[in-house]
Amino acid sequence: MTTFASGTDTLTRDALTVLQPGFTGTTAPDWLLRRLGEGLASVGLFGRNIATPEQVAALTAQLRAERDDVLVAIDEEGGDVTRLEVRTGSSFPGNYALGAVDDVELTRDVAAELGRRLAACGVNLNWAPSADVNSNPANPVIGVRSFGADTALVARHTAAYVTGLQSAGVAACTKHFPGHGDTAVDSHHAMPRIDADASVLAERELAPFRAAIAAGSRAVMSAHILVPALDPDHPATLSRTVLTDLLRGELGYTGLIVTDGMEMQAIAATYGIERGSVLAIAAGADAICVGGGLSDDETVRRLRDALVAAVRSGELPEARLAEAAERVRELARWTATVAPAADGAGREDIGLVAARRALRLTAPSPFTPLTEAPFVAAFTPVANIAVGDETPWGVAAELARLLPGTETGGYTGEDAARAALEAAGDRRVVAVVRDEHRHPWMAAALDALLASRPDTVVVEMGVPQAPSRGALHIATYGAARVCGRAAAEVIAGE
Repeated sequence: MTTFASGTDTLTRDALTVLQPGFTGTTAPDWLLRRLGEGLASVGLFGRNIATPEQVAALTAQLRAERDDVLVAIDEEGGDVTRLEVRTGSSFPGNYALGAVDDVELTRDVAAELGRRLAACGVNLNWAPSADVNSNPANPVIGVRSFGADTALVARHTAAYVTGLQSAGVAACTKHFPGHGDTAVDSHHAMPRIDADASVLAERELAPFRAAIAAGSRAVMSAHILVPALDPDHPATLSRTVLTDLLRGELGYTGLIVTDGMEMQAIAATYGIERGSVLAIAAGADAICVGGGLSDDETVRRLRDALVAAVRSGELPEARLAEAAERVRELARWTATVAPAADGAGREDIGLVAARRALRLTAPSPFTPLTEAPFVAAFTPVANIAVGDETPWGVAAELARLLPGTETGGYTGEDAARAALEAAGDRRVVAVVRDEHRHPWMAAALDALLASRPDTVVVEMGVPQAPSRGALHIATYGAARVCGRAAAEVIAGE
């Protein structure tokens, strides 16, 4: 049983308990272990903390040696957003591909296998799945992280994902409440706004969250978005109307409410992280996620002190902070007592199976697989912060395995097509794009490339909104490593 450091009063312990901070390094720093002894109850892992599954298991064991009931959280959606496989690309295709297949048993099995791998590493809280309905194709931050644009599809797959993940003993954290799909702004950079009326929100945005709650999702993550139909003055993370009246009251949710990262500019640039954290807890949030960008002891101290000061000044009711802290402990108790489903060792290949099933192929005439090494031209957009730029993507590595001698180059901007053609020489070209419809330069580069080389194979690894073209057009519905492998198998005739 964890023994707290003497001298840490109840108020201070509660303030620490509601924080979910990050840190740097692949072992736990001394300050983090000390805070666990003082009452910190959760730790978030990011790509910078991960080298191998064995290293992560040793790290989580180090944390539990200090506090046996610690919640170890991670942002492991699979697909484009992976932390466990940040340097190789994910073994799972991600939500959009699963939605394209539309087999809820497959989604449940994929989530269960992902959960098994997390549990084996000592992770017991996953900030996933995304339950956002991607109704705006121009959305710069959700896209393939969503199961799709159809509300009913997103709802049934969200429920299946929650069920599968939690069958492995890992708590799901369904996000981003009340729905981030109909936005054109990335909340990492600024405050998005959804102007849909309340009836549309109820039928579209909220349906997947209702399904997640019915499936028993142990946590829900709030979105840093302004939804005037619900609250014209406060973003959802800071809105009592959204978190307490709607999520708790109308939807009947009783689990943990976690904020999205408080250092994201939608909150930090407007309220600051200290003020934002106080307002979030007051509004009904139970846990403050911070650490994607700010990952040091000073951040923990600042937020702890802000919460304590708010209670002492009367701005934040002490009972509200105590209630939030108790919900954190309640989730920790669940993770300690839940038994993973006894259904065998899982399926190591389930992610690749799903990626293969998700492929959509379009060809104007029968396609003859390549037998000689091609040149892969990757038209590379700037990655959003959720995805990050550390994780490799594309088909080049997998094609090089199947067709040795394959070469590749990454291109962007107005000169992309000319540079790609020059590098390709007389080799067959495979053009890889990601959300072509959102990047005019990318569409122009593909136009120019196909005008010169109509036998080009086109692989779309984002949301496939642009018309199919090329000798073969492959939509993978995501850019995970297994999506690239599935596409490469088709190109090479495997």
